[in-house]
Amino acid sequence: MTDRLSQLIQAVEEADSSKLLLEAVQNLADAQLEGAIPILIEALSYNNPGAAVASVDGLIKLGYPSVPALLELLDMHNYTARSWALRALSGIGDPRGLVTLIGVATADFAMSVRRAAVKGLGMMKWAWFPDELRDIAQEEALDALLFVAQQDEEWVVRYAAVVGLQSLAITIADIHPEWRSEIQTQFNLMSCNDEVLAVRGRVWLAQQKIAQVYTNNLNIPVNVIEEKSPLSPTDWQDILDKLYEIKYQERLESVSEGDPRRFQKLAIAIAQPNN
Repeated sequence: MTDRLSQLIQAVEEADSSKLLLEAVQNLADAQLEGAIPILIEALSYNNPGAAVASVDGLIKLGYPSVPALLELLDMHNYTARSWALRALSGIGDPRGLVTLIGVATADFAMSVRRAAVKGLGMMKWAWFPDELRDIAQEEALDALLFVAQQDEEWVVRYAAVVGLQSLAITIADIHPEWRSEIQTQFNLMSCNDEVLAVRGRVWLAQQKIAQVYTNNLNIPVNVIEEKSPLSPTDWQDILDKLYEIKYQERLESVSEGDPRRFQKLAIAIAQPNN
């Protein structure tokens, strides 16, 4: 442990007021040192929202190395810490969080947590996915976002789903015209029927953004940014197994699209501690 890291951690541990704790966590987060991850994770449980926000920002900046600890925290029963961890996981967009985000977005009881998960699906790092896995993952993300846009009672969550659907529609470009058609159909319904003007306005903006892409013939490939995935073959196999489990449950239950039962077992599964 470097002297710098030791000093920063010591400042967090010795902070004796909310203000000093916030400053200490902020300084630790700004340092962007991987060794700070356990303390930043711990700070998510503090009764200090400012420190939690600083920790979330720091964990997002650290990115990939933060994900295992965040996924572990999501198995805990401290709901406040879980909600902050979900925000960090959403901001990172790491594929290892995909199935968790799908389950939370469609089934969590807290509006703010569902909203964060939906935003995470919109920011997923699709460029990291192997070609053979990307379609499966994007189809499940699409189903979840459409479900939220259709079913969620909170307008801010539906608003976030519109943003996520816009992002996905642009990402798939001309690769999946049938998915693009599903998104456009949903947008047409929402633009006429959603009771909240802000949501309808965001739908209209999304339609304009998507139209610009296709009008200008901009076929945007998912690998437009050359970013090599740091995930291992074991990580990808784990993601694939979880996605196949979703598919299996859908076939087993044979329920219609949009039926909330199709996400119940997934919600239960992500709430259970890892074996």
